[in-house]
Amino acid sequence: MLEKNKLTIAEEYLETAFQLQMNGKIDEAIENYKLSIEFFPTAQAYTFLGWALSKKGKIEDAIINCKIAIEIDPDFGNPYNDIGSYLVSLGRDDEAIDWFNKAIDAKNYIPRHFPYYNLGKVFEKRGKWFEAISFYNKAIELEPNYKPASDAVSQLTALMN
Repeated sequence: MLEKNKLTIAEEYLETAFQLQMNGKIDEAIENYKLSIEFFPTAQAYTFLGWALSKKGKIEDAIINCKIAIEIDPDFGNPYNDIGSYLVSLGRDDEAIDWFNKAIDAKNYIPRHFPYYNLGKVFEKRGKWFEAISFYNKAIELEPNYKPASDAVSQLTALMN
C-alpha cells in the first residue's frame, strides 16, 4: 500500500513537472521531476528530466538521465530517441544513428515517427537525399499529418529536380 501511495505522489509530481515545462518554467519543472524520482523513480521521469535539462543546455546530464531511464525500462523508446537527438546537437551523428535505431526497435514507443524523421535529418545533412526521403516517408507512413516530414520530402524533391 505504501508503494502505491509513493507511485501516486510521483505521478502527480511528474504531471506537474510536465505542465510547468510546457509553460516554459524549466527550473520548476526540473525540481518537480526530481521530486517525482525521489518518491518513485520511473523511466518517464528520468527521460523528461533529461529533456528539461537539455533545455538548460545541460546535454551531457540529459544523456545520463536518459541512460538511467533505459536501465529502469529498456522497452521505453523515448530516451533512445532523445539521446540520439542530444548527440546530433553535439555533432555526434554517427553515434546518434544507433540510438535512433534503438528507438525504432523499442517495444513501448508511441511517437515512433520521431526517430525516422531524425534519421532523415541526419542523412539529409550528409547529402544522402534518397535515404533521407526514405526515412521521412516512413515517418509520414506512421504519422500522416506530421508536417515537418512532409515539408522535408517536398524540399528535397524540389532540390533534386
